[in-house]
Amino acid sequence: MNDIEEQIEQVLEQVRPALRMDGGGIELVKYDAENGAVHVRLQGACVGCPMSQVTLKMGVEMALQDALPEIKEVISVE
Repeated sequence: MNDIEEQIEQVLEQVRPALRMDGGGIELVKYDAENGAVHVRLQGACVGCPMSQVTLKMGVEMALQDALPEIKEVISVE
């Protein structure tokens, strides 16, 4: 795991408790440095939840972009 992935993990660690409260979770799949995309896998109750995309964009993506300006987007993968 490289430095940026470790920093991404640290940010994800901060959002995990909120996801756990709703019975969900999030896992870092990979970071694509070429286009600044973070690929994550939603888990538990987050899978298939209509609000998960809002959570992803408004919560996770904003938190990551605040901490790491090089991140352009967060993409959910199955």
